[in-house]
Amino acid sequence: MPALYLIPTPLGAADTPCLLPHEQAQIIHITDFVVEAEKTARAHLKHMGVTTPIRELNLQTLNEHTPAAAVTALLQPLREGRDLGLVSEAGCPAIADPGADLVALAHAEGFEIKPLIGASSIILALMASGANGQCFAFKGYLPADHDGRSGSLKTLETRSRQANETQLFIETPYRNDALLADAIAMLHPDTRLCVACDLTLPTQQIISKRISEWRTMPELPLLKKRPALFVLHAA
Repeated sequence: MPALYLIPTPLGAADTPCLLPHEQAQIIHITDFVVEAEKTARAHLKHMGVTTPIRELNLQTLNEHTPAAAVTALLQPLREGRDLGLVSEAGCPAIADPGADLVALAHAEGFEIKPLIGASSIILALMASGANGQCFAFKGYLPADHDGRSGSLKTLETRSRQANETQLFIETPYRNDALLADAIAMLHPDTRLCVACDLTLPTQQIISKRISEWRTMPELPLLKKRPALFVLHAA
């Protein structure tokens, strides 16, 4: 039976090792892929050792702009008996990623799903934060405006305190500094806040402190244009 392979990609440069050898061997024969961005996917697949010439691969796009009605057609290679690879732009497919809809449809049609091991910035940040790893939630993006962002931060802090639930969230990189400033100003002094930037890259930086400690730092990290995960734990 053909299978949908969920193929992780590096969090940084395409030539960074990403898959374990035995998992890489499972995907080098695949010729049909659903990708978030074709240019970067070609670079990733080249370094993964896919045997078909890169320009001869069948790449179909699935991103936030893909109409829901168009997703089912992406499974056609599976219906024709060929394995299909799902490739995220960075990290693990279907986690904070539009590929989740494709996986759900593949299950509905009875196809086998084969997730492969790879880096997830969400899990790496949680591992490194010192926050509760037994109960956690990923909230995605917070509101872009100051008032909405501030309200969301207080709501997340309240939930974390009441349920002992770690809260993870992200921001568009150019607004990272504003988010950090609001968190430091508005959260309770005892709340833990971890910022994990550039995970797996040479510039990786992970800082986890109580808000009271963040407030006494002589200098805050510069987060602008850097991929970052924020981890909040108030219990």
